[in-house]
Amino acid sequence: MTRNTALAATLSLPLLIAACGTPQERCISNNTSEYRTVSRLLAEVEGNLARGYAWEERQVVRDRLTQCRRVWRDRDGRAVVGYEPCWQDYVETERYRVPIDPASEQRKRDNLAGRQAQLADRAASVVQACKAAFPEQKG
Repeated sequence: MTRNTALAATLSLPLLIAACGTPQERCISNNTSEYRTVSRLLAEVEGNLARGYAWEERQVVRDRLTQCRRVWRDRDGRAVVGYEPCWQDYVETERYRVPIDPASEQRKRDNLAGRQAQLADRAASVVQACKAAFPEQKG
């Protein structure tokens, strides 16, 4: 999967999930996305601090020997399908460790924690408003 395809799939997944939910779930999802994003980033930074390094990804092109289909004509002019060894490229995503600056990561964590605290009150009020506007049907 190419980087752009993976990015498009990642970005469209919340839209697909939101489209399938109840009106209440869609309301909550649409109005708490920033809070969820900040929470995810905070968890990532805290993980980096706990490990002492960050993870990054890169795409690497490699080749491998495989069987390729080949069509040729026999003496009578009929198409004959056969297989022969050939080299094909494929893309692999590698994760690798990246050193971090602990002081910078701690500042980032502190800023994200502060932002999350600011957004938490708004998110809680939005959830209550969505529940009031779109009550769940029981039964």
